[in-house]
Amino acid sequence: MQTVNANTPITVTVRHEKVTDSLRDYATKKIQGLHLDYPKIIEAKAILDVQKNRHIVEIILFCANHITIEASSESKDMYASIDDTISKIARRMRKHKTRLLRKQRPNRRQDTIKHLDEKVFSSDFLDDLDHAEELTHDPEPMIIHRESYRLKTMLKEDAILELELSEKPFVVYNNERRNVTQILYRRKDGDYAIIEP
Repeated sequence: MQTVNANTPITVTVRHEKVTDSLRDYATKKIQGLHLDYPKIIEAKAILDVQKNRHIVEIILFCANHITIEASSESKDMYASIDDTISKIARRMRKHKTRLLRKQRPNRRQDTIKHLDEKVFSSDFLDDLDHAEELTHDPEPMIIHRESYRLKTMLKEDAILELELSEKPFVVYNNERRNVTQILYRRKDGDYAIIEP
């Protein structure tokens, strides 16, 4: 999952004052430093305004799924106003994610499937590979982790959203339209792919 903003277009506009490179860089770095959990930021705009010793900052984030998040604050220092506005934006992003997760929470008990047991071999197995012809038995695997997984019935778009919200590498679900089990995962190039077992 993406954890920093990569190549997000950020526009910094300054009103009633000449913009300095340090001010522009500070606002840009603060916006790029927003934790990308959800929603994904597509474009950001920062408006810095000075009016009679009042430094006003307004930041608008245009995010995926037509979500717009904005916040503003004012103080006697522009850098403090930027910090305060970024804090407000981060809180609003967390609230939006929490609301979405509550909405996604299942209301009824659903079927579950279990992951196959992972098999991890002990480190001496790698040493024994050099003497593979001498091995007379298969190495004993160790169970590391077992996990239950809820099989939800949802649309493909909801599965993509759930994959974006979680840190799991894939989502297994029943496709509501076609009534088949599908596995959705993100490919290395960033696109999504679906496997139908």
